[in-house]
Amino acid sequence: MSTPYYIPDENVPLPPADAEVITTACDYCIVACGYKVYRWPVKGGKNGGAMADQNAFGEDFPVQALGPWVAPNQHNIVLHDGEPHHVVIIPDKDAEFVNTNGDSSLRGGCIAQKCYNPETPTRDRLKSPMMRIYGLLQPVTWDFALDIAAEIGKYVIAKHGTNAYGVKTYSYQYIENTYAITKYALRSINTANFTFHDTPSNVSSTPGFRDAGFDNFGASYQDWKDADTLMICGTDPYETKTILFTQWIMPAIQGGQKAIFMVPRKTAGVAFAEQNGGLWLDVTPGTDLLVVNAIARIIVENGWQDKEWIEKWVNDKWGSSSGFGQGTRNTPWQWRTTWGKFQTKGFEDWSKWLLAQDEFKLEAASEVSGVDAAKIQLAAEMMAKPREDGSRPKTSIMIEKGFYWSNNTGNTQAISALGITVGAGGRPGQMIGRAGGHQRGGVGGGGYPRNKSPMKLPGRRRRALDTDTYTLAGHTRLAHVIGTTWIQSMLGSQQLSQRFHELTRGNPHQIQSINREKILETLKARVDSGGMVVINQDIYLVDPIGNQFADIIFPAATWGEEDFLRANGERRVRLYQKFYDAPGEAKPDWWIISQLARKMGFEGFDWENSNDVAEEAAKFTRGSRKDFNMVKVAAHREGKTLHEKFREMGTNGIQAPVYMNDDGSLVGTVRLHDTTRKLPPNGPTALNMFNKKLTHFNSQTGKCNIQKSPWSLFSDYWEWMKPKDDELWCTSGRANERWQSGFDDTRRPYIVQRWPDNWVEINEEDAAKRGIESGDMVLLSNDRVPSLKDVTLGVEGDDYTFTGQMANGNVELSEASVTAVAMVTRAVKPGVMYMDFLHYSQPANALAGRVVDWISGNYNYKMGVAKISKIGESPYKHSFRSMSFAPRDIVI
Repeated sequence: MSTPYYIPDENVPLPPADAEVITTACDYCIVACGYKVYRWPVKGGKNGGAMADQNAFGEDFPVQALGPWVAPNQHNIVLHDGEPHHVVIIPDKDAEFVNTNGDSSLRGGCIAQKCYNPETPTRDRLKSPMMRIYGLLQPVTWDFALDIAAEIGKYVIAKHGTNAYGVKTYSYQYIENTYAITKYALRSINTANFTFHDTPSNVSSTPGFRDAGFDNFGASYQDWKDADTLMICGTDPYETKTILFTQWIMPAIQGGQKAIFMVPRKTAGVAFAEQNGGLWLDVTPGTDLLVVNAIARIIVENGWQDKEWIEKWVNDKWGSSSGFGQGTRNTPWQWRTTWGKFQTKGFEDWSKWLLAQDEFKLEAASEVSGVDAAKIQLAAEMMAKPREDGSRPKTSIMIEKGFYWSNNTGNTQAISALGITVGAGGRPGQMIGRAGGHQRGGVGGGGYPRNKSPMKLPGRRRRALDTDTYTLAGHTRLAHVIGTTWIQSMLGSQQLSQRFHELTRGNPHQIQSINREKILETLKARVDSGGMVVINQDIYLVDPIGNQFADIIFPAATWGEEDFLRANGERRVRLYQKFYDAPGEAKPDWWIISQLARKMGFEGFDWENSNDVAEEAAKFTRGSRKDFNMVKVAAHREGKTLHEKFREMGTNGIQAPVYMNDDGSLVGTVRLHDTTRKLPPNGPTALNMFNKKLTHFNSQTGKCNIQKSPWSLFSDYWEWMKPKDDELWCTSGRANERWQSGFDDTRRPYIVQRWPDNWVEINEEDAAKRGIESGDMVLLSNDRVPSLKDVTLGVEGDDYTFTGQMANGNVELSEASVTAVAMVTRAVKPGVMYMDFLHYSQPANALAGRVVDWISGNYNYKMGVAKISKIGESPYKHSFRSMSFAPRDIVI
């Protein structure tokens, strides 16, 4: 429910001239705008004044528009060294990169409210380890909680095997943490029952990019700006990566760039592009592949492909097969690039295949996708048709989750081939890659043991373990969940929640004592009886994974409470500095893992601080897109730590991979696959490493693989899943004002008032047929949610498809329903509904099938369906104090 109204503070203190200034970056979206933290003690009452010599900004107040003014949401009071301090956190007005005019998104602009303050709604931060005793979570000491966790962990591994110890964790929440976690899970425990927050399996999010040789984050923000034509699939950067749009893409559109959006929903960014000569391809969920290949077909039929680029940079069959030798190829990208379903003999062979597929003909693709044929034709012309003088448009392609989570393997294979066709991938303004969601804070501390996974594919190949299916089948005996909303973020959410309850609280073996031995006896009896123990590590008590199911809770420290490193969407690595004390006994995740690992008997976890972890992790970045090892080398030459060196770089940081010149200076990498870049002729010297991706593509030859993308590998699931009778597609995604699950936003009164409940956008035609108006409370239900029962069952190749699994009895159907507030709008196309993608209590993912892409192992999250009916009126229908029902496609 909404708060009655939000009343902001009217007075905010200015930092005095001698306030400490600390650099950091935003904690939220992939863009990672640079920020400055101004900190000064509350004691003494010394605040800044309105005159330039009286405040830390050196400005006379009031300031001009976009000057360093302070909004109420940019001020907070925190503890620093145990004493109350003011903090003002604003975008860095001196930023040379990223947010170069010192602006911010709504999300980042409020980040000061993230800081723990017992006088604000953040008062419910986890402050002490807890254990569920007598059904209640009760505070215990760190030593006791870690001891119990270690003992039950060792028991599960010894009695039930390493795969019985499951780890579900974030992939992005700072390099020091992800390195420690993956070192523990993958190198020390060596479990295949491991994955990250946004996938059931530890696999590439974009298999087609990997197969083609494209890095997800090869482009710089400048490349998106420099394109003549920018195709954006599955996202509106204004809604989700605001500063990337307003400071990089929007000025380019105003300067003549043609932006093509392929999404089923028109929001402000899409509308702005249309208003300025761009294009909206209003695709029906799951049919992106047809539109992409129809565009490619038009280009090929007209001979508009970038022939010179293709001749120089595309593999023939010998190129794509080179270097592998004989035998089974278990590495996913190796078998996909040499499997007849995908592999081609080169561009001409791929073209023949493309032209032979009737479903890629313009009218056929238009009919199934719902995109007007004239718009598909125009998109092809905008992307590839040469100008009268013979010059080609510089085209870049940006994709994100709405695209690659609709038909994971097929869509990413198709868009890679289209990118190759138009010459995108390795030149300024001509790039292909992801826009990004969260920031890039992952460094692997161990390799994934795919040989331990029971999940298989045709030809004796192994696929990463599907942790959801494995857990539901009862094989996970200890689930260690770190910083993620596991249940609501996965598909078939309500079925998953029910099974978690059966395995944990529904098991008869519950802790009824504070005695160590009795606790361990109880937990051992639970796992031996087929139940499961849950350890949850987070900053808040998350419902239901922590609040309802966890046996042990570890309180974590987060942004601003420790020194951390992380990269953004153009691989810019920076130090996110500590500027206040973590609440209570909360500790950073690297520390929690190090203590637990030691009690488990593992070696190599004796770090004293986060810099120690970062310096160890640095050598494991060598050869990767985040290679910052030479920054450590430079730091040690100067008698500094790695963190100290990054602290000197401020909000600029440096773009990885990082190279050191002979004179000791450091050079960043503007873009990967940069075919125009000239590396030193004498090669890498000293400790430098030259990754192939600096100037070539990530294949055996350094050229691109152009691959087929058969609709038939996915169409059986799409045909089965598409709406029947009164159903509509129900897809989901982000809204500008909220970040992820709203873990911070639900503690911000303004945002709570703006989005008090989950909501569903529905087209005016669909709403009228069902008697639904904006502000109505509606029920969305699906009585045919498909889910895999267990490990893929089958022998023949066709057995692994959705149809094959249905025939073999490995798919069960369940029911799901959620409620939402209706928002009737022209902005979503007929036949499609759109919801917040990760709402705690009413998760849209409950309505989508828990069936992984059988080739990649990823979910197709955007493929939900539901019936919708009015159940009453919400409190917001006739009030203007809370939710707004204004369309989101308004531009000026």
